[in-house]
Amino acid sequence: MVYRFLLLLFLGMANASAQTCVVDAINRNVCLTEPAQRVVSLSPGATELLFSAGAGEQVVAVSAWSDYPAEAEQLPQVGDSNRLDLEAIVALAPDLVVAWVDGNSRSQMDRLSDLGIPVFWLVPREFEDIALAVENLALLTGSPDVGRQRAEAFRNEIASLQARSANARPVSVFYQIWEQPLMTVNQDELISKAITLCGGTNVFGELPRLVPRISREAVLEANPEAIVTAGSSEDRQWLKAWEQFPGLAAVAAGNLFLEPPSLLARPTLRMADGARHLCQTLEQARANL
Repeated sequence: MVYRFLLLLFLGMANASAQTCVVDAINRNVCLTEPAQRVVSLSPGATELLFSAGAGEQVVAVSAWSDYPAEAEQLPQVGDSNRLDLEAIVALAPDLVVAWVDGNSRSQMDRLSDLGIPVFWLVPREFEDIALAVENLALLTGSPDVGRQRAEAFRNEIASLQARSANARPVSVFYQIWEQPLMTVNQDELISKAITLCGGTNVFGELPRLVPRISREAVLEANPEAIVTAGSSEDRQWLKAWEQFPGLAAVAAGNLFLEPPSLLARPTLRMADGARHLCQTLEQARANL
């Protein structure tokens, strides 16, 4: 009897030690006894990070707007942040659901957890958070080497950009993410951290909200040396609208810039490409001043 008890205890300890556990963005310990083979992604950013982690073939469904990489567009969709089809998610029998703190409903995710479906939350707020997300997703899906290599390459690129801009002349920047209503980002948003990385200063960095609404008058008062937005050629009209204010420092210097869409919009490994392009933009802005 004692031997059997010890054997069961040993097996239980061995099983526990075989688990892969990672801490998610809301400080929950997510543990799996085997790498996840059926993963549902509930945000475009999570989808991209899963593919970067080497788990693309294990993703069985995604949220709306999951358009990168191209393979993600062919996967079934289970709704968006405003309306998820929980029945469809459960029917897919996932062994992991990846949720986004800023978009998905906590109560809906708790319902999935109550059904025994592990939920891993993401919300990258720092460049290091992106690297860690890739590493953790790779651990949960059985591709730790892939995740580690890609995360390290990302870290090295960010460090290189930071070193290159360390002694650059600061450039005050207004980053416009929407026109009506006029919106920007504060210093806690990763786009703003990319601006800082490149030697820029976000003129609205101190505002309390992550994505604050502002007035045109506030921009004129801040008098940024560069105005930057991201999008397609149609969005250049947002920049042209500022040309009616020739006294604005950015307009006088010709520092109205359109960045490639998507590269800075999602906190994924592609932010390294976006930051590199932004750093080149701010180098041009300095040359124009």
